[in-house]
Amino acid sequence: MCATFSTPPPPSTSLGSSASSPEEAHAPGLTMRLPALLLCLSGAVLGRCDSDVVVNPQPAAAAPRVARQAASLQKKESKPHIQDFSVKTTIISRYAFTAVSCTMFNRLSTAKEGVFQMQIAAAAFVSNLTVIIGGRVYPSEVKVKEKKHDKKNGDTTPGKDDKMGNSESEVETFRIAANIPGKNKAIFLLTYEELLQRRLGKYEHVTSVRPLQLVSKLSVEVTILEHSGITGLEVLPLRNAKNTATSKPTAPISTVIQQNKTTCKVTFRPSLVQQARIATNGILGDFVVRYDVERELGIGDFQVLNGYFVHYFAPKDLPAVRKNIVFVIDTSASMVGTKIRQTKEALFTILKDLRPQDHFNFVSFSSKIKVWQPGQLVPVTPNNIRDAKKFIYLLNPSRGTNIDGAIQSGSSLLSDYLASDKSAQNSVSLIIFLTDGRPTVGVTQSPSILSNTKGAVQEKFCIFTIGIGNDVDYRLLERMALENCGVMRRINEESDANVMLKGFYDEIGTPLLSNIQVGYTEDAVQYVTQNFFTNYFNGSEIVVAGKLMDQNTDSLHVQITASNSDKSIMLESEVPVKEKEREAEQVIKALDNTAVEKDYIERLWGFMSIKETLKSRMRSTGSKQREELSEKATNLSLNYHFLSPLTSMVLEKPDVQMDGVTEEVPEPSEETYREKPQSLHRSTEQPGSTGKKSGKKMLTFSKTSADGDPHFVVDFPLSKIAVCFNINGEPGDILRLVSDHKNSGVTANGKLIGTPAPVNSHKKQRTYFSTITIMVNKPRRSYIEITPRKVILDGRDRMVLPCDKTLAVESDGLAVSIVGKSNITVTVQGSISFVILLHQYKNPAPYQKDHLGFYIANSKGLSHDSHGLLGQFLYQDVNLIHLLVNDTNAMMSESLQDGTQGHSEPLTPSTALKIKDRLVPVVKKQRKIYSGQHRVDCWFVKNNAAKLIDGTYKDYVVSHLFDTNTSNAL
Repeated sequence: MCATFSTPPPPSTSLGSSASSPEEAHAPGLTMRLPALLLCLSGAVLGRCDSDVVVNPQPAAAAPRVARQAASLQKKESKPHIQDFSVKTTIISRYAFTAVSCTMFNRLSTAKEGVFQMQIAAAAFVSNLTVIIGGRVYPSEVKVKEKKHDKKNGDTTPGKDDKMGNSESEVETFRIAANIPGKNKAIFLLTYEELLQRRLGKYEHVTSVRPLQLVSKLSVEVTILEHSGITGLEVLPLRNAKNTATSKPTAPISTVIQQNKTTCKVTFRPSLVQQARIATNGILGDFVVRYDVERELGIGDFQVLNGYFVHYFAPKDLPAVRKNIVFVIDTSASMVGTKIRQTKEALFTILKDLRPQDHFNFVSFSSKIKVWQPGQLVPVTPNNIRDAKKFIYLLNPSRGTNIDGAIQSGSSLLSDYLASDKSAQNSVSLIIFLTDGRPTVGVTQSPSILSNTKGAVQEKFCIFTIGIGNDVDYRLLERMALENCGVMRRINEESDANVMLKGFYDEIGTPLLSNIQVGYTEDAVQYVTQNFFTNYFNGSEIVVAGKLMDQNTDSLHVQITASNSDKSIMLESEVPVKEKEREAEQVIKALDNTAVEKDYIERLWGFMSIKETLKSRMRSTGSKQREELSEKATNLSLNYHFLSPLTSMVLEKPDVQMDGVTEEVPEPSEETYREKPQSLHRSTEQPGSTGKKSGKKMLTFSKTSADGDPHFVVDFPLSKIAVCFNINGEPGDILRLVSDHKNSGVTANGKLIGTPAPVNSHKKQRTYFSTITIMVNKPRRSYIEITPRKVILDGRDRMVLPCDKTLAVESDGLAVSIVGKSNITVTVQGSISFVILLHQYKNPAPYQKDHLGFYIANSKGLSHDSHGLLGQFLYQDVNLIHLLVNDTNAMMSESLQDGTQGHSEPLTPSTALKIKDRLVPVVKKQRKIYSGQHRVDCWFVKNNAAKLIDGTYKDYVVSHLFDTNTSNAL
């Protein structure tokens, strides 16, 4: 069993795609208590349109040979076959929620190992993992990572954990391996979150599409919501894919873009043939979406939601601040060849970009230190640029690596220059340090190098560090940058150092502001993240988050002070808090199937707070301070269920063991879990729920129901009549029973299973409800899935309850009461109640299967806008009308014209219902409900309730059990 983050540098890794946190070097632990599973954590087209845009559609005539090859490759796979691989990302104001779902099927009769792996941004936090194997559900829990005993107290030399500093690449690989029984499925559900970094004026979201085999159903979906407006949307060609060179970058084939001013949806669904054209091994590459947002002048973008705020500040159109820069370049023997050649090319390009007011110098180091212009920084002039190019051209790698001596020389140059030139005090000073190795000459101990560096810098300038390749002490470079107001970047061995180095310089090459202080009304906010910043570079962004002391405050005073060369800048504004909160709520309303996204600002604050606490922990020198910061970061990680460097993720044994291959317990369907990732975020707070035994009690009698084959009964108390109808659906159909998602927040769906009809029956088959799901959106997002054997309640915490036990649980206004082997009552906020009857057979006939009945016991909390096969009648009234023969013939003629099946011969006088100006023919019948305990006289509507329900029954068939989408509601 392994639990590591490894970072085999993927070819697609780019230096400019994400900023990793300093403690990413320490791999979050992921452990498993089940021996069957092995877990490892291993480390453009412009789209501006208001309608769908299909980019590079598949040619009408696909090459038959490619199609045959794709099919052949699938058949040859002996490992478990991936049936479905989907990645769905929702980005709300730069904060991204990603849910990955991967379904594997073992087609062999013997058990096989299935491997699911996903490359994710190193800066992201995994927030949930759930595994379903052969019908057994393994939920995850984030716990405190067990402490490892250090070999020596206070030893900060990289040890076993520190070697994981290699994970400071742009991506890490999440990997889990599991034994899948023969003829069984495994479903892997992974969710993670990240705050997108703005670089060079763009946000970039990267989705790794590397299922390692061709997949029948492969989809990537990225939804962006930015209330200030989306600009410059680009979908880049797949990175690391076999792209044909074109004059203009084009989006991957099958990409569809839907965009308006504030929202955008990008989908990528390549067919098997299209995948095979890109890569037959299933490694398609990175799906990259870039964009920016509209910006207002002033203090920036301020957002408020549920008592938390986030403040984005990215001014533009400011004059560039003069900079003093020293390049410290490694020329040890290991730099020979491609590394030094690409470094020289990048430096030649950077020299062209230096501004006339800038001052610069170069230091090269191996075992010896060479300074281009000793004792000074020189201005940017044609002669100086020419001489600098000559110095760079003559750099010749040899011997060892004296990192400490190089940093001391570069620091001395800058310090002496700043002391001698008073005008330099209003400029930005920095060192760019590049190396491909570890210290081998001079001072070689990391603590000593860090101490010497801090003493030489004395907070007068910043150090930005760059590592090339895999033999670098990234922990050292990271701390060196972090302790001296800089950042560290990694260039992978096979990457183009020229492009990467130049890209990094472009990010920091244009300083616009220095000493930026962001302040708010005193005593009005708390738990504010970093609000002082040494420098602000063009194309980047300053982000501050915090919590309001009083959620009912009307306004908040914001003040920003900064320096631009010799000028002081002050920006002030009164932020209308209530108005900002309404704007954020409007953004949330655009989301339908959401859970934690509705608290996106709070989770963003938690994400930033953990990152900053880990940075402070890395900078800390005392053990007590380090321990306090560790505790703070750990508590935040537990609270937000984040897999951080200080926590581990444990897969627990399921509460209910479901075999999945026995006759008694059906295997959970693929549809059941397809949309589940978004609901699997869990809070580590103790659930506010109670479990208790409850005796059998009388059910609230209700006629409105769907039970049996399935027979629907609707009670109209105002008219004092009941109406009944049948729905002859197909096995696998999922029917919308109640839909009130936008108001009360409640939706109920039911899935049909089929059985052969009894002998001499006029039907070919029977259908019953095998699963009922109830989705509750208020006050907390919760899901309830009910089968004849179990109840899964996924809300504040996840509970799996057996149906053969009598018990009750209650949490956040949601109550579930089970009478063993009899019924389940679900009550929402005390005003909505559903009763689900359990129909179980000890010795079932071929046409009998365990199934469920659905009854609406209390509908007071459902709104007048409720819909669904049952919900649409809750507040309706009907009239019973006795028709003459002529009226009957006319009504049936109209039915035939509408395409409704009916009789061709004239009818005798009959009865009809009048509902919504529609006449519906009915006949008198009697129905048994509550397992035959009650009989109901009702008026029966034929032909799948034609003209009684709005539309046809097909309009009530939804895509999956957890579908709450109301966009197509009638």
